[in-house]
Amino acid sequence: MVLESLLNPLSAEKRPWEMFFIGFAYSSIAILLSLWIFRDQTSLIMVFLTVMAAIPIVYATMKLEEGKDLVISKETDLLKEHNKAIVFLMFLFFGITISFVVWYIFLPPESLNVVFDKQTTTIQAINNQVSGNAFQQLSTFLKILLNNIKVLFFAILFAFIYGAGVIFILTWNASVIGAAIGNFIRSNISEYASTVGFTKFSAYFGVASLGLLRYSIHGIPEIIAYFYGGLAGGIISVAVINKHYKSKKFHHIVFDVSELLVISVAFLIVAAFLEVYVTPLLF
Repeated sequence: MVLESLLNPLSAEKRPWEMFFIGFAYSSIAILLSLWIFRDQTSLIMVFLTVMAAIPIVYATMKLEEGKDLVISKETDLLKEHNKAIVFLMFLFFGITISFVVWYIFLPPESLNVVFDKQTTTIQAINNQVSGNAFQQLSTFLKILLNNIKVLFFAILFAFIYGAGVIFILTWNASVIGAAIGNFIRSNISEYASTVGFTKFSAYFGVASLGLLRYSIHGIPEIIAYFYGGLAGGIISVAVINKHYKSKKFHHIVFDVSELLVISVAFLIVAAFLEVYVTPLLF
């Protein structure tokens, strides 16, 4: 397919920043096609189309990383190689997220409600769960951590079953984060325009504040955790497909996957700590 031919994992590891523009293009094309063909279901279809475009590069990455397990014995060198994949996948994620932000800012109100319908509902549900006295509450910390581990489990499961299935969870998160940040920016543009007297301009950008910009603080380590978990699940998936479980190197693959999972959980602990103990101090 055309989008698949734009980049491969080896070139992406050398020029990871290019993945930002690839991700931006993937999601922008998905939004336009969804509005054109499936307008009433745009908020979900755009996520699926973005995922479809990203699956080839993500699955090729899983195959490449699993292959490294077979030829690299030193674990520190292997982790460095995996980190190259994590970096360019993060650029892909940021490109998708920024695309959603830009579209959220500049879409007219009547289209905005259609394109980000499900995302807005999700954000409002998250806001209703946020406790105002979360500071120093261990129970809240544990609840958030367990919920994030549940999402991590699904990321690993999707990656194991579908190879590149983790990209669905990450793209959905990108759409929600993009809507939240876009809403924050759009609301502030509306407020400023209203202050200086541009009434029509203010009405165009005016939307109800969703107040989820605080997600960005702990959201980044969460996303990194899901990438590590998804990479672990994808490596095992490829190993099973290629029947490398019969190889003498399989124990090394399992050990490598275990390390990736430990790193993933560590990032989730950091994310939960930031969400409970740091974010309330800033917002």
